[in-house]
Amino acid sequence: MRIAQVPPLYEAVPPRFYGGTERVVAHLTDALVELGHDVTLFASAEAQTKAELVKVRDQAIRLDPALLKSDLAAHMSMLWDVRRRAHEFDVIHFHTDMLHFPFFEDMAAKTLTTLHGRLDLKDLPGVYWRWNQFPLVSISDDQRTPIPFANWAGTVHHGMRADLYKPNYEPGRYLAFLGRISPEKRPDRAIAIAKRMGIPLKIAAKVDAADTRYFQEKIEPLILGQDLIEFVGEIGDEAKSGFLGGAQALLFPIDWPEPFGLVMIEAMACGTPVVAYGCGSVPEVIEDGVTGFIVSNEDEAVAAVARTASLNRRDVRRRFDERFSATAMARRYLDLYANQSVTRPDIALVANG
Repeated sequence: MRIAQVPPLYEAVPPRFYGGTERVVAHLTDALVELGHDVTLFASAEAQTKAELVKVRDQAIRLDPALLKSDLAAHMSMLWDVRRRAHEFDVIHFHTDMLHFPFFEDMAAKTLTTLHGRLDLKDLPGVYWRWNQFPLVSISDDQRTPIPFANWAGTVHHGMRADLYKPNYEPGRYLAFLGRISPEKRPDRAIAIAKRMGIPLKIAAKVDAADTRYFQEKIEPLILGQDLIEFVGEIGDEAKSGFLGGAQALLFPIDWPEPFGLVMIEAMACGTPVVAYGCGSVPEVIEDGVTGFIVSNEDEAVAAVARTASLNRRDVRRRFDERFSATAMARRYLDLYANQSVTRPDIALVANG
């Protein structure tokens, strides 16, 4: 198949540091190429990919030092490039939310749009009602809850390259928190759990400008002067094997309808069990008692952390390989590509090639 992948331009593909959507697109793109498909990636110039790269911006927006820049203009320019070359592809796979809808109305059946974010925002239902001709993919079944009427083509859980992280089958002596410092991610819960148990906690997290005040007023006071708590800062893929693999468990104490939670499968790839609050996608990702434990309060979380040593870390990694590898994700997307009405019969026959 001839497939176009169109990610957002905020991070590199894959990201140098924090970033979920662009990381998933990177792994999906390479897996599709490895399965024998002709893939074109529209992305910023520093992208690392096995596909044909169309450079639509000199660098990713977030790490661009220019003080004045327009993310809307950058994305509109990219969509123009995609539109100009649309005839070259059997399927155009968008990861840009709804931004492309007005520009591709006449070829909606040729597209697939994966929604990567939360969908419980006030203005979203009207968009997905007005442009109902666009087939959508959810990254968890729970993500669909706010807009069940949308044109859902399927659910595809995220996947990662199986060789990216090296598993560690010996339990570590600290707890890990990885991701982003924000109220919905609840790093304060992770700190409280670690303090109750007397186990060190390492926090490797990005602090967005929007969350700087929250970090300074709510989280920093819980860290300063605490020997048990170490704030590592933002880390990239090259550091995650050591960080996650060296942990006794990953704490994922979220307090929002998490659409997927990529860090959970990153931990699983390292053989590290996850203790997660049962919000959003968590029950679809974590197998309670196998790859971690699902909890609903601090007392349950403390008890679950104590039980993580009983889990077989080789089984945790095995379940990652079976459920969340990039190849498994790519094959699920190929099934959806083949189901698109625009796909010719001969294309459908080779979709799983």
